[in-house]
Amino acid sequence: MATIVVDIAGMQISRNPEDVLITYSLGSCVGVAIYDPVVRIGGLIHCMLPLSKVDPEKAAQRPYMFVDTGVSMMLNRLYEMGLKKSRAVISVAGGAQVLDDKGVFKIGERNVTVLRKLFWKNSLLMHVQEVGGKTSRTVSLEIDSGRFNIKAAGITTHYDI
Repeated sequence: MATIVVDIAGMQISRNPEDVLITYSLGSCVGVAIYDPVVRIGGLIHCMLPLSKVDPEKAAQRPYMFVDTGVSMMLNRLYEMGLKKSRAVISVAGGAQVLDDKGVFKIGERNVTVLRKLFWKNSLLMHVQEVGGKTSRTVSLEIDSGRFNIKAAGITTHYDI
């Protein structure tokens, strides 16, 4: 198996059954995996901030940094490569409150809210949601099987489609 690391504010797509897409340190960030079990294509994105309008210049340079622009772009690329909306299996993790003890900024919560609105507007459902709390997470997507894995506090949970 080939492990492909998705950096912070990054995105990767694969149709190689030997690939595993992985991203680390999802605190307030959200990791979104989208998979089509028929054409066996998947993508993983690591978004830091909810809305690109806070910094349009940065959004133009690094669109995957933002939930609104990044997830939309990933969906469009996956559609171009054969993903069908009706078969999309969407798994989400992150959105924790790790560096904001008093809940002043609520970036994790806002990331999840924008993500839910984006999926709702596009008639897409999230199959797996492990969001919120105060724990950082690592997630991976196995392209061969579509298995989504979440590691938090040393414990890994596997979600099969």
